[in-house]
Parts: sequence; C-alpha cells; structure tokens
Amino acid sequence: MIFNIMKLFIETDGSLPASAAAKIRGCMGNLFWEDSYAHQHDEAGKLIYRYPRVQYKTLNGCCLLISFEEGREMTAKVFNNITSVDIGGLKEIISKGIEDYSSPFGISNEHLSYSFLTPWLALNVKNYEQYQRLGTWAKKKELLEKILIGNIISMSKSLGYTVPEPINANIQNLKQVQATLKSTPMLGFLGTFSVNFSVPDYWGIGKSVSRGFGTIKRVEELES
Repeated sequence: MIFNIMKLFIETDGSLPASAAAKIRGCMGNLFWEDSYAHQHDEAGKLIYRYPRVQYKTLNGCCLLISFEEGREMTAKVFNNITSVDIGGLKEIISKGIEDYSSPFGISNEHLSYSFLTPWLALNVKNYEQYQRLGTWAKKKELLEKILIGNIISMSKSLGYTVPEPINANIQNLKQVQATLKSTPMLGFLGTFSVNFSVPDYWGIGKSVSRGFGTIKRVEELES
C-alpha cells in the first residue's frame, strides 16, 4: 500500500519544547475547525476515532507536521497562510519547508528497524497494571511486543489495510521515560525495535499520535 505524504517543517523565533506539539495542534485545530482532519473532531465536537491524517510533532526545537491523503490539503494551507503559532504566547514563524512524496505501508519480507523519536504511550490502565506486576524484563518485553503488534494492526484497520500474514516484532534497547498527556503523568518508552512491517517515517504508533507521541523513524539494521 502506498500513501501520498506531505511533510511540513516549521522553525519559529524560539526553540519549542516537546510539549508544544499538543498546543500547536490546538492552535491549528481552532484555525481550521471546518477541517476535521486538523483536529479529529466532528462538527458537534465529538472525537473521531481514526488514525490521524495530520500529526503534529516537536523535534529538535522545531515543529513538524506530517499529513497524508485527506490531511494534505490542510497542511498545504498552513504552509501558504500561517505566519505565527499561538502556544500560550505568540511564536513568529521564521522559516518553513514543505516536501511532498510517497511511501509504502504494509507487511515486509524483511525486518525493518525503527527508533522512537518521541515517547511511545503503549500502556492503558489495564495493561499498565499488568506490566507493573511482571517481574522480569523478558516478560515485560514480551507484553510490549504484543502491544506494539496490536498498535500496528489497529493502525492498519483504520487505514483499510488487511495484514496478510503475522506481524513479528522485536523490541531492543527500550527505556522507560516520564511523559505528560493532558496534564496527566504517563509512562512512556524510548528506544528501538524491528518489525516485518513498513511504516512511513515520522508517523506515530500508540496513543495520542496526533499530539506527537510514538513518532518513529527508520534506522540502520539493529544488532540482534
């Protein structure tokens, strides 16, 4: 499966913290409320459950918008019309760059290696408790690999892609980090993994990917 992707890089007049991704999403959602792909809500304000076609990231102090298919129109509007972002204080945009390209998505005949650039929010209330009860890293790793596979399957279903064969994931070099979602402390994970599945760079996996969480990027082959 091939997706048409638009990547928009935005540099402001001050370095942006990681938490700014959610605020930029709120800013753009307000500016483009008529476009549900900008904010994931319907006209009545009810959340739309689908894999976000527009995702907001804050990486290395700059903003990155990744959009695909239906979300590309809104991203193009941002590039052509927006000169500042309000994240609780106005930030002027001093440079922008946009790239339009295509990328494969789906099962792969080889294991591909990825790194989490932002915390992966893998756990909900139920499996968080399960995770904490597991005594060894080997057992925790097994649980997280199952969750990772589940995240990819859920993403595939939302995108209309039927996974033709089992997904195999291998988590490596994972570490726990503290994250905050809607002012609530969360347990996140950073590190690397490999999987027999192709996912475009800078797409998110797991919870709250539209706010920048779980952002991944291909890396060179990992050691076993």
